[in-house]
Amino acid sequence: MVEEYSPSRFSIVKGVQKMPKMMTAHRSPWTKADLRDLKAHSKARTPVSKIAKAMKRTEGAVRQKAKTIGIDIGHRR
Repeated sequence: MVEEYSPSRFSIVKGVQKMPKMMTAHRSPWTKADLRDLKAHSKARTPVSKIAKAMKRTEGAVRQKAKTIGIDIGHRR
């Protein structure tokens, strides 16, 4: 016996609450303190991987922001 598809059978039950969306760290805005730290790391010639871990951002985000504000970063030793 094959059951037929019935839209009412698969309808969403009213009154069921959805789970709240979890806050993630992506796309967090750059604060003045973040920019100050980024400039200090650039002057200290800190590797990008260490800067990214310290700031809890990706290496790409750190490199992109440094390029946007016009500072050199990613020094090779």
